[in-house]
Amino acid sequence: MNIRHRIVAASLFLGLISTMVMTSNAAASCGAVSCFVVIGSQQQVPQAGLLTVNGIYNYTPMRLLSGTNGIIPAVDQASRQMILDHHKEIRTITQQATLDLNYGVTDRFGVQVTIPYMWRTHKHIDGLGEDGTDGDGDPTSFSSNGIGDMRVGLKYNVLPTIRSMVVLGFGVYLPTGNTHAHDSADNIMEPTTQLGRGQVGLNPTIYQTYELIPHLLNQFASASYRHTFRNNDGYQFGDEYMLNAGLNVVAQPWLILTGQVNYRYLVHDNFSSSLLQSAPVGTVGGAPLTVVDPTIKNRAVPTTGSTYHAFAPGFQVNLGQLVESSWANMTSAYFYAQIPFARDSNNSLAQGTSFVFGVTRSFQMTNPS
Repeated sequence: MNIRHRIVAASLFLGLISTMVMTSNAAASCGAVSCFVVIGSQQQVPQAGLLTVNGIYNYTPMRLLSGTNGIIPAVDQASRQMILDHHKEIRTITQQATLDLNYGVTDRFGVQVTIPYMWRTHKHIDGLGEDGTDGDGDPTSFSSNGIGDMRVGLKYNVLPTIRSMVVLGFGVYLPTGNTHAHDSADNIMEPTTQLGRGQVGLNPTIYQTYELIPHLLNQFASASYRHTFRNNDGYQFGDEYMLNAGLNVVAQPWLILTGQVNYRYLVHDNFSSSLLQSAPVGTVGGAPLTVVDPTIKNRAVPTTGSTYHAFAPGFQVNLGQLVESSWANMTSAYFYAQIPFARDSNNSLAQGTSFVFGVTRSFQMTNPS
């Protein structure tokens, strides 16, 4: 059994790494994304009666890559219009504080609830080439804060052994985030920068870990998929695929060093709309929009979708091993920096180096049997 577990773990780990390295071509996303890393206490199933609480903060900046101009289409939800070459992206910054609750119903079956609170700011130059402007557009800003889309999930540990774990999960994103916040010009901001997606999303997951050297070195890997249905404004966010793999090293009883490789692939978003075209940037006096196709039908949004590869070094401090105190018992703090090494931004904003801070605390709610 031990040999078989080693082979399965190593094969999955190497397979994920190979997929991340070889998959490099895709479109990219505009708007906003959030930093993502694997945090073991989020992925695992707590023992029966144990409540594990994660408080997580992440900071995710997005800016243009060199060689891109950031000119993208506008998505007008109110009039169901997609306007090509309508505005120029400048930057997006997303801050997110997440309350993540994991409860062990049994030693193998768990329930998870994730509640994000988001602060998002965005800047772009609006109305490129439009009639009544100088043709260079108008600077426009957007900011919003509030609850994002909550996630409720179930998890089951299909391989609970002393040295290994394989957890299958299935979550549902609930449309609790705002989807109709306005920008500084009092227009409804585009769906990709809103706090919520406006529709239910399905999210199956798998997480695997194995102790390569007991109490010293372990590897982990995870994969997840998200599908969000079309919302009432005719907008559907593209499917999301994420693969992650890494190692944990116990440097001291109270200190764990970690490194992981993260990969995310986003499919093009889709919008049910007519299609228009802005005049070229700098058109003197501006020009009316050109109607390319007046028919309202499902269309891929050309500058959405992305590939993102990153390396995330970090560490975890087990406070209970460092400080003799009741408040430090079953408590740990962690930090990660997610550093991109390959990105495809498709002439739009790309996620930059991001940061994650967090604290985990476990509470024994019932007496273990």
